[in-house]
Amino acid sequence: MSAQTGLQVMNAAGARLEAAGIARADARVLMAHAFGPDMPRHALSERLAQPLPPETAHRFEEAIAARLSRQPVSQIIGARLFWKDSFRVTRDTLDPRPETETLIAAALEAPFTRLLDLGTGTGCILISLLKSMPGAQGVGTDLSPEALEVARGNGVDLGVDPRARWIASDWLAQVTGEFDLIVSNPPYIAADEMAGLSPDVRDWEPHLALSPGGDGLEPYRVMARDAGAHLTPGGRLMFEIGPTQAAAVSAELSAHGFERIEIRPDLDGRDRVVLAYKPMDTGARARG
Repeated sequence: MSAQTGLQVMNAAGARLEAAGIARADARVLMAHAFGPDMPRHALSERLAQPLPPETAHRFEEAIAARLSRQPVSQIIGARLFWKDSFRVTRDTLDPRPETETLIAAALEAPFTRLLDLGTGTGCILISLLKSMPGAQGVGTDLSPEALEVARGNGVDLGVDPRARWIASDWLAQVTGEFDLIVSNPPYIAADEMAGLSPDVRDWEPHLALSPGGDGLEPYRVMARDAGAHLTPGGRLMFEIGPTQAAAVSAELSAHGFERIEIRPDLDGRDRVVLAYKPMDTGARARG
């Protein structure tokens, strides 16, 4: 066994992370991961006071090296907490983010029975909403077969598999049927903003899920144009947006016949969600 305690090893690694501009607290998360899933969280402090077993020290050092290369913690440990559950994460999926919970909260303000999630990634939005609305069924779409496999696995693990269906689709191209709620957290970072992203994001997360290129607004244009045909009268369409995109996305929705357009801020007060309704008049047709 190592002559050093787990706490000594963890603190030394934390200092290395901090010197590299990475949160020192990541060391504790990675140490818990190195001990393995069978080690209860409440027992970590006690174990840290003891000499660190060589195999645990090796796993921990590998995890610290990965973090120093700026690989996100969620990819290293293979999971990320979102809403009320832990979701499996890989390099093929966008890391679920706390600000996306604004979309979940807004969606749950009214009941729904048929849900569509466009660009589902890990499936965290669809699965969280289905778990919160036990009578609902949903469809998640993505262009990435690898992301769909992750989403499908998360759906099985989190108990919504009988109510969730996953299909490969370029936005609504392969979607059939009508829904009373359509949600999406699409790629919205403009091409000229990609270079300025944190290396944790730019170098490790799938660019397909980060940026559509150009001004970052093309997915909203496509969905505003096509979503109306798949919404029931009075149905809701809801997007996560970048904090400067509310006006442009709202204008696009208005131009295609959507009404009662609202903007919801995240916990930091930044514009984060655009909500719009399809008119109740079943004779209304999207304009565009």
